[in-house]
Amino acid sequence: MKKQSFIVLAAVLVVSAMISGCKIVGDLEYTVDPDPLEMHGDSVMVSITVKIPPKGLNKKASATVTPKIGGKTFKSHSVQGEKATGNGQTIPFKAGGTINYNDVIPYDPSMETADLLISGTASKGKKEIEIPEEKIADGTIVTPLLVQNDDKALIGADAFVRTTEEVYTAQINYLKGKYNVRSTEMKDQDIKDLTAWLTDAQTNPKVAPKSVNFVAYASPEGETAKNKELASDRAKSGQEAFEKIVKSAKYEARLGYNPQPKGEDWAGFKSALEKSDLDDKDLILRVLQMYSDPAKREEEIRKLAATYRKLEKDILPSLRRCQYNVIYDKIGWSDEELKDLSKSKPDTLTVEELLFTATLYDDLAEKMRVYNLVVKQYPNDWRGPNNVGYVYYMQNDLSAAESNFKKANDLNENPVTLNNLGIIARINGDRDKATELLNSAVSAGSEVKYNLGIIDIQNGNYTEAIGNMGAENTFNKALAQLLNKDYSDALATVDGSNDKESALGYYLKAIAGARQDNLDMLTSNLKSAISKDPALKAKAAQDREFIKFFENASFKAIVQ
Repeated sequence: MKKQSFIVLAAVLVVSAMISGCKIVGDLEYTVDPDPLEMHGDSVMVSITVKIPPKGLNKKASATVTPKIGGKTFKSHSVQGEKATGNGQTIPFKAGGTINYNDVIPYDPSMETADLLISGTASKGKKEIEIPEEKIADGTIVTPLLVQNDDKALIGADAFVRTTEEVYTAQINYLKGKYNVRSTEMKDQDIKDLTAWLTDAQTNPKVAPKSVNFVAYASPEGETAKNKELASDRAKSGQEAFEKIVKSAKYEARLGYNPQPKGEDWAGFKSALEKSDLDDKDLILRVLQMYSDPAKREEEIRKLAATYRKLEKDILPSLRRCQYNVIYDKIGWSDEELKDLSKSKPDTLTVEELLFTATLYDDLAEKMRVYNLVVKQYPNDWRGPNNVGYVYYMQNDLSAAESNFKKANDLNENPVTLNNLGIIARINGDRDKATELLNSAVSAGSEVKYNLGIIDIQNGNYTEAIGNMGAENTFNKALAQLLNKDYSDALATVDGSNDKESALGYYLKAIAGARQDNLDMLTSNLKSAISKDPALKAKAAQDREFIKFFENASFKAIVQ
């Protein structure tokens, strides 16, 4: 904000005096706020207040004045004396008055180093004269243009789990009403396979057995209490038989044993019945649905004598069992094994393994190689093209990135793809579209809010930008804090960021110094900025952030 003793309308009053021959009485002042002008969003606003003292404007005079900067023109404003005719603002001759002028125009690069000028015409009767062009303010602070394109693209994450809990199963079957394990059962193929599996597990680093559940059942016939006891006995005998299997397999690791007698297996009965071709199975299934009492169910089923005999032969025997559920950890490939397989046998890897393998590489070319394998082997998985687009984005190939993001979105529109399309839209200049896309993607994480924060800076919404950018320390967040006049926060943020010692980081700290009239902070940081990036010398020499120091010897020594 700056006050002057020669105001916007001073020229008007000179003209009035020339026309009327009357001497002008009193000094006039104007105030331009801000001075220098400032870019805010995509625009530059000017606010001018003119104080006209009593008898400061001839009664019959009128004038039209127009501010301009860098070839860009603000709207015109008209004033007139109390006896003049027209549509301008009337200024009482004896009382004087105040003119409040405000306007906003789009920013143009020509405004950065240009002055705010005022000119116009003044008249009295049929006589008209040009008002001389005068400088009334400096222009323009363009610090918001320092915003960086560090939008956060997102990858389609893998669901890779290296170690999963699996179950290996086998079972012992029993005769009706019995719980002793027959020798013939120990010779069945599933028991032989279990023995071989335990033998292999002894030396297989990818298999780690932990415990065994002995889940024992009785078939749903006879007394419920006796069947409950029978299931318990079968769990015990099944465990004893398993201990012999372990010994035969020479498996030495310790396992946890968990007997789990379940009583009558009505669920298993229903499942086996549904898979059977019994003529009366639908009738029996209705009985199961109608009655919950086990005794009543058995009574009703026994009424179907022929069918019951077939049940005793084909269904019930398989329910008299002790099932071995061996709980073990299946350990996946190591990181190095995954890398090797991605090169030698990529078709042996699942999509989750491939996606995870890509994250093991820092080299973008290797990431791209693996993500292209996902695209080739799993063409319907949106994460392949999305992640290829991510790599292109990191390589600054925005066209290829956008193409792949669109492919991913066509396969499966989701918050990740919408975020990535949103940042491309912003970088391409379509902030409205970017905002719409990003607002639809906020569930993808804090990265989306950060991206919205960049748009907030460009739109001049600095408080919103700070909130959206969260707790992460970045140059852009520090920039938003500086523009919001939170100077101590801005300095703390940039010093906690990766830009603490970058050219831009030092330059931002120099601006903070200038805004706080701290010459030492300004000069020390500006020297560091220019040492990192010599091109900043020319920028600083005309940057209106430093205009108060343009004639300062210390400042001039740095930029000249």
